[in-house]
Amino acid sequence: YQLNLSSYMGMYLVIFPEGTRYNPEQTKVLSASQAFAAQRGLAVLKHVLTPRIKATHVAFDCMKNYLDAIYDVTVVYEGKDDGGQRRESPTMTDFLCKECPKIHIHIDRIDKKDVPEEQEHMRRWLHERFEIKDKMLIEFYESPDPERRKRFPGKSINSKLSIKKTLPSMLILSGLTAGMLMTDAGRKLYVNTWIYGTLLGCLWVTIKA
Repeated sequence: YQLNLSSYMGMYLVIFPEGTRYNPEQTKVLSASQAFAAQRGLAVLKHVLTPRIKATHVAFDCMKNYLDAIYDVTVVYEGKDDGGQRRESPTMTDFLCKECPKIHIHIDRIDKKDVPEEQEHMRRWLHERFEIKDKMLIEFYESPDPERRKRFPGKSINSKLSIKKTLPSMLILSGLTAGMLMTDAGRKLYVNTWIYGTLLGCLWVTIKA
């Protein structure tokens, strides 16, 4: 579940405040997340993890003069045989084998002026956003009304993803990556970018926090 920071410069910064993917089979992670919320007097969430504030606050504080809005995005992967129950998010193999035939996406636009800037106030605001997500997911999975189950509230738009839309970009990306990995210099550049880019990003967030 992500927050997209939209700027006037025509770019988006995507943040995942939970820090990791929700997996119903990882009971220790879920229990720790719920205990963290309870200890801080926050609502305990069922279908999402307790969001952490640092990265979100740092990103918003650095970009607030260039932002116009935050887009709160909630994604549900509907499996073929999930029986309405929550299960682990699908892998790329699952997608290719059509084990995830449908994806539900809910988007809520939040104007920049409606986002509190002080960190503690933003923590409460962010948790309230995740409470809204949690209620939507409870309704999605558990609603006794068949018309409301497996649906997000509001107007729906059905969009099929054709191979014509995905094949060109996949071929271009695969070709560029393969070309890079075929040379010593390309492999070094690929590994160094992955390692040092990650370390520098973590260092920057730590310094700003």
